[in-house]
Amino acid sequence: MIPLLMLSALALALIVERAWTLRRAAVLPPGLGEEVRTWAAGGRLDPAHIDTLRGTAPLGALLAAALDVRHRPRDQVRERIEDTGRHLVHGMERYLNTLGTIAAAGPLLGLFGTVVGMIEMFMGILDFGIGDVNELAGGIGKALVCTATGMVVAIPALWAHRWFRGRIAGYIVDMESEAIRLLDVLDSPPAPAPTAPGSHGITPALAKG
Repeated sequence: MIPLLMLSALALALIVERAWTLRRAAVLPPGLGEEVRTWAAGGRLDPAHIDTLRGTAPLGALLAAALDVRHRPRDQVRERIEDTGRHLVHGMERYLNTLGTIAAAGPLLGLFGTVVGMIEMFMGILDFGIGDVNELAGGIGKALVCTATGMVVAIPALWAHRWFRGRIAGYIVDMESEAIRLLDVLDSPPAPAPTAPGSHGITPALAKG
């Protein structure tokens, strides 16, 4: 029972930590993609802006990686985005393998405790006989408690593991969409400078002629 209780405490701590770390506002801050596209369209892409963007959130790190190589061909920019995305996914999936291991090991530990309890009980019957039937039933019930405890530990851990995996997959799709939209802005030609009213784009030298 003690290992199962320790696993339950560890699983709870991991679930709380991942739930806080993988909040949508922490991974995909609202309005960040639009703000970066505005920077790119206006040419305000100095290194200080990009470094600040890199430390904001995983989405910021992905967009900053694209901006670092914005002058290279589009296929090279996409390769940098994919490489950075793999590292970001690895960071977001931190502790999820441990949570999955708890989900798999919980029932096995519970079953192991039940088997050990049943072996001890039947060894006692072999030495001293059946004795009171009520005590025998109580012993079997206590042994089965380990199996039930293992399932109680494993089911929430398995649910949380699958839920976090799905949440990360959704984040990746949204981050890729934001990166593609940024690439489209970087590939588009800069907007022409506005002309003075009434000049119709004619330079003063040509107007005099």
